Amino acid sequence: MSIIEVKVPQLSESVSEATLLTWHKKVGDAVLEGENLIDVETDKVVMELPASKSGVLKKIIKADGDKVGSEELIALIDTTAVATAAPAAAKIDAPVPPSVRKLAHELDIDAASLEGSGRAGRVTKEDVLSAATPKAAPILPSAAAPAGGRPEQRVPMTRIRQRIAERLVQSQQTAAILTTFNEVNMQPVIDLRTKYKDAFEKKHGVKLGFSSFFAKAAVYALQKFPIVNASVDGTDIIYHGYFDIGIAIGSERGLTVPILRDVDKLSFADIEKQIVDFGARAKTGKLTMEELTGGTFSISNGGTFGSMLSTPIINPPQAAILGIHATKDRAVVENGQIVIRPINYLAVSYDHRIIDGREAVQFLVAIKEALESPERMLLDL
Repeated sequence: MSIIEVKVPQLSESVSEATLLTWHKKVGDAVLEGENLIDVETDKVVMELPASKSGVLKKIIKADGDKVGSEELIALIDTTAVATAAPAAAKIDAPVPPSVRKLAHELDIDAASLEGSGRAGRVTKEDVLSAATPKAAPILPSAAAPAGGRPEQRVPMTRIRQRIAERLVQSQQTAAILTTFNEVNMQPVIDLRTKYKDAFEKKHGVKLGFSSFFAKAAVYALQKFPIVNASVDGTDIIYHGYFDIGIAIGSERGLTVPILRDVDKLSFADIEKQIVDFGARAKTGKLTMEELTGGTFSISNGGTFGSMLSTPIINPPQAAILGIHATKDRAVVENGQIVIRPINYLAVSYDHRIIDGREAVQFLVAIKEALESPERMLLDL
């Protein structure tokens, strides 16, 4: 007999514990090297825990829903044993997507026991919700509701959602947050993008979007106003000599903010490729804790959902965040004439404890200048 231990991966310094979601194997099942055994959720990310060796799952030490710490022992695999499952159980089940497994865990449903209605027998969210309806949506007492019932559903927050809530409240309670606004004429960026987008995609294999322009404009302004790139630590101000920008990504898993490292050293193509990659992996829960840790400044793009104007909340311990919105044709006055321009309303929320209004306004003006004259970013003017 050769036994190997299955342990929780090393968590980052800012993560004290994790929650086991759903075991995909039971004791006696055969497991293959690299096969996902269980999903592990922290307050930052949901990650898969694969088997390091092939064998048979001999013992499950920690069950679904248990809280665990870094490198904690959760199971044992016998690499020399033969699976004891009946031959009928040897069929290959259609994989259950992570988002479906997560929903099943939240509703206390065993996803493996469900009959999938999706393609190739895949279990879908609708299958989980259908199984949960009898117990997850209790009807109010008849005395308090009209005939026919008014269903309600109580679902506990995930660890990620709890952490999002904690950080947002922490931000508003600890920082003196103010927001300043400005508008930017996006026509120069649109013209530049239109002129080069085909050649850009052909050369770099990724579309030239607007995200890289906003990221580069932010760095351009941060270099002029280092205090906006700083953070607060007690009564100290920490000035960062690097530019790690968090890109807020909203998905059904909740808000995640992966970090673009050293944006000042990245090309437009590098930025676009990383953002596309972040977006895809945010949907499937594949972002790593390292990718979600740190950051000196953040960008939130509500425009992707149609937002016209908003006041973004600072991501502590950062001191500021840029809010981007939908670009729309609007009537503006230029040289005494009313003209139509593609306008984007920008917002910068800042921590007034260390950033004065003058600096915040000038910082946003610098972003406006960089976007309205994108050659400034290219020529370092």
